[in-house]
Amino acid sequence: MERQRPPFPRDDSTHVRSFEIYVGNGFCEYEASAIAHTLKCANDILSERRFTWRYVSHSAGLVTGECGMILRAEPALDNHDLSDAMIVVGGKSGTGAKWLARLRQMQRLGRPAALLSSAASAYIRQARLQDGPVTTHWRDCVGLHEDGRFSNVTNHLSEMAGGVITAAGSGSSEELVIGLIAEQLGASNVAELGNRLILPLIRKSHAEQPNDLSHSPALHDARVKAAMEAMQASLDTPLHIAELAKAIGMSTRHLERMFKDVFDETPARFYKRLRTNRARAMIEETQMSIIEIAVANGFGTSSSLSEAIKKEYGMTATQLRARRQSQVLSYNPRKGG
Repeated sequence: MERQRPPFPRDDSTHVRSFEIYVGNGFCEYEASAIAHTLKCANDILSERRFTWRYVSHSAGLVTGECGMILRAEPALDNHDLSDAMIVVGGKSGTGAKWLARLRQMQRLGRPAALLSSAASAYIRQARLQDGPVTTHWRDCVGLHEDGRFSNVTNHLSEMAGGVITAAGSGSSEELVIGLIAEQLGASNVAELGNRLILPLIRKSHAEQPNDLSHSPALHDARVKAAMEAMQASLDTPLHIAELAKAIGMSTRHLERMFKDVFDETPARFYKRLRTNRARAMIEETQMSIIEIAVANGFGTSSSLSEAIKKEYGMTATQLRARRQSQVLSYNPRKGG
């Protein structure tokens, strides 16, 4: 029987945390590499081998990714040699769900288990999960919503339900790993890890996936989508609403009427809220100065940014930064939610 080890104990700073990265033929190379590289950089920052990783698969031996990368994977034997944490990468290998039995074993032991992109999609469909929040890559979120049976699918970067983490994967894979090891790193090392990975900011698990707005299936008017795409592309140098309307070929009055129908607010208010939301994320998750964040989001001055932040969130930019924490995941992976 598998020896039960406490997952990621807080009180043992010398414990080496082991990760297993599950791959199969057609795996997503980016996700597999991102997981290992993030753990390697964390070890470099700590100047010790605190985290280990290995590739496992039910197709043990040489495994080929969807773009031609070849990995040597160890056999994933049921009830044998389970690691402290398991991450199943997406790609074609994520859809077969041969990893499901091993995932259940991790659940029974109370150890973190995460499914990325297509692996998360396969799990949601196969298990017919309808209780608790789940997520996957935004492309699959659209199809799951249209299916009509999965109203619990969110557009967040990751979610926890039933002891299993479902996640968008792809470019957010590094942030998920950072969230899993943040307590062992501490706030300053989390920031340094983000810098080494050249992440513009370390997004929280409840952050929205960037393509949510312009790809929402509820928005059938191409001009509304075009307006939101133009807004998202110009957060640092916001356009006048008249310029925005002209760029997408409609009158200002028509644009305002459509935003009122879809979002129940004016395009100007919607536009400012987009900039304020991104500014808040940068305040809480980067080392940039308040004035740099203000300029990067089209506010011009720190006072105008702080005024917008206070109106939206009830506190100033300085107060937001003061309460900043190193916690990346909005759930506890050891407690199942």
